Amino acid sequence: MGRAEERRARQRGGRRAAPRRSSGTPSNTGAGESTTVIGTPSDAVGGRAAARRAARSGGKGRIRRLFTWKKMLGTFLGICLLGVGAFIALYMMIEIPQGNDDAKLQSNIYKYSDGSVLARTGDLNREIVPLSEVPKPVQRSFVAAENKTFYKDSGVDLKGTARGLLNTLTGKGAQGGSTITQQYVKNYYLTQEQTVSRKLRELVISLKLDREKSKDYILAGYINTSYYGRGAYGIQAAAQAYYRVDARDLDVEQGAYLAALLQAPNQYDWAIASDKGKRMAKARWNYVLDNMVEQDWLGKAEREAMKFPEPKAPKADAGLKGQAGYLVKAANDALDKQLVDQGIAEDKEQAERLRNVGGWTITLNIDKKKQAALEKAVKTQLTSKLDAKKRKVDGNVQAGAVSVDPKTGGVVAMYGGVDYLKHFTNNATRTDYQPASTFKPVILAAAVDERSETQDGEPITADTVYDGTSKRPVVDNGTKVGFAPENEDDVDYGDITVQTAMNKSVNSVFAQMGVDVGMPKVMEVAGRLGMNTEGLQAVPAQTLGSMGASPLAMAGVYATLDNHGKKVTPAIIKKVEHDVRAVELPDPIGDQVISREAADTVTSVLTGVVDDGTARASVRNNPLRDGQQVAGKTGTSDENISAWFTGFTPDLVTSVGLFGEEPKPPYKHVSMYKAAGLPRINGGGFPAEIWAAYMFGVTDTDAEFDLDTDQGAAVKPTFTPPPTPTDDPTTKEPTEEPTTKEPTEEPTTKEPTEEPTTEEPTEEPTTEDPSAPSTIEPTDPITLDPGRPDNDQ
Repeated sequence: MGRAEERRARQRGGRRAAPRRSSGTPSNTGAGESTTVIGTPSDAVGGRAAARRAARSGGKGRIRRLFTWKKMLGTFLGICLLGVGAFIALYMMIEIPQGNDDAKLQSNIYKYSDGSVLARTGDLNREIVPLSEVPKPVQRSFVAAENKTFYKDSGVDLKGTARGLLNTLTGKGAQGGSTITQQYVKNYYLTQEQTVSRKLRELVISLKLDREKSKDYILAGYINTSYYGRGAYGIQAAAQAYYRVDARDLDVEQGAYLAALLQAPNQYDWAIASDKGKRMAKARWNYVLDNMVEQDWLGKAEREAMKFPEPKAPKADAGLKGQAGYLVKAANDALDKQLVDQGIAEDKEQAERLRNVGGWTITLNIDKKKQAALEKAVKTQLTSKLDAKKRKVDGNVQAGAVSVDPKTGGVVAMYGGVDYLKHFTNNATRTDYQPASTFKPVILAAAVDERSETQDGEPITADTVYDGTSKRPVVDNGTKVGFAPENEDDVDYGDITVQTAMNKSVNSVFAQMGVDVGMPKVMEVAGRLGMNTEGLQAVPAQTLGSMGASPLAMAGVYATLDNHGKKVTPAIIKKVEHDVRAVELPDPIGDQVISREAADTVTSVLTGVVDDGTARASVRNNPLRDGQQVAGKTGTSDENISAWFTGFTPDLVTSVGLFGEEPKPPYKHVSMYKAAGLPRINGGGFPAEIWAAYMFGVTDTDAEFDLDTDQGAAVKPTFTPPPTPTDDPTTKEPTEEPTTKEPTEEPTTKEPTEEPTTEEPTEEPTTEDPSAPSTIEPTDPITLDPGRPDNDQ
């Protein structure tokens, strides 16, 4: 076999090499035996290796032949031609449609939990105006805000559209980049759904519309159909909603603000925007005007002289007066959030537009009787006692309350303020006031759940002894951390149990406990319980409840405690119905977020606050109480800016907050000192009185706490702290603080077994034994008077 044949054999991957004759040995032909040498062993190995190399070489060759540059270019051009052909087909097939069905607004119906109608909304707040009635500078402000190339482009932004298609395909959500023409097409001709087919139709219709209609026609359609917030569709409705003028009378500053609103109507609405939202709104306003200068539509000198045109307060629907507006607004916010979470809407603004289209029937969890009872309680216990004409400070007092069923998570009652038409902000859901000492149970929950220890290595329980000296420096591993909080009225309590510290709301004890647990752990548990801790620093000052929280959020936290540690997320909506869209509501009852032992221990301790602490006068001794078991906590923030009582029975949780707020813009936080003629408004006063007047009329008198714990005021104490030495410096100011008048006896720290809440509450031993200052300070006139607020922090 010649060399060519050998090479072909190797290429075929053959296993035998070509025959090879031995040198010097002639072949023997004929009838005799012949001998053929096939090669040496090394020749065989080399042949197999060569075969493998040939196979690999052959495979790579086939791949190279398959993916030549000519074939790849041809494939790419083929795909492009197919794409162009498909687009041409779409362009030929898709016509500019009539206005979509979403443009035909219907009413939304809101119902109580029993099916009776609470409110109806949905009248279209839109008045179409010709572009000629909109001042030219105002027209240009919209172009400057949304699409500077509007007068020059072909109606579409191919790069932005491609990016949007890619985001839709990959599930990354929406992204900006549409032209004014595309936004108008989406708003008026199509729907807000995020699908590839809708985006392709938007692209085709925008191209056709730009070819067939003038730029003025498109701009007029855009500003007349866009949503500006406050229920206003179109520039005329927006001009009235924000500035009480017609569109023809808008100046360029006002027009620039309305143009800025289109990016985020709710976030930029001056009446409800957060501080961050207001900064963003101003930045967007400046952006619009600067773009106008860049386009030579506005002079630099004129631009520099302009000042931000602060909008007027919103006018609410007359059908939403009283509490109805707060309830509808809370339901709307919850629905909008769910539309976004479920992917029906890409953001809150789009969700609001979908909702305003109408056709929704929203059933709330609000119980009609409980709602009426809560409103009555606020009126009889608070608003009837305030007189702004007599005392100016009385006009600064705002009330908010939320009542939640801990077994279902349903919000059964809500009080948002005196009247939705008079006070737009919902006090039940606002998060800009400190919860103060109502945060202390969260610290204890974290301590028990994490099985934390004191600095001395002792387990933290209801009976653990802490130093309750006011302004006592907080330490961590023997080092001062730079935080030494003052107790209310600067009272020194000396060594006291955790139970008594909760009863008396002793800041110094819980500040140290927070560090003992570890503030990161405390904040983590707070988040698991339902508080918004995002962006908050885990510092000891948080132990005073210095973050922001709403009555809705605090009701959820305490409902989780009442539900034995299973997460309760308060839900305002019971059911949502719509002809086209299906909305699935999440289960308000979630997973176990802290142990049952931790939750039940905190509940047990909180019964002591009611029976032997800062809520004793208003709750335990309340004549309306008919045997209900109660746990709760008071809270009063610095400078008496907020006051709280959040408490619960086995079957219902209610959080009541009072907030000091100026009645006129900018609605600053202010103190409530001297309101209603009292020295201050404490959590054990009006908030606890409102709570009791409501709860004792709607709760089951036979319900009992089912607690899995051996700690706290609801069970017999298991630990007695050692006696405190008589020379303890924390008890040496008897002339200043009557609560420490007998330092050698220290009844609050030495004899926790005598706390009346752990024995027979029906006997009320504290009213017979005045020597027990852990339950009542007989020399304190505020505590003695059940009609006055108690001392708490």
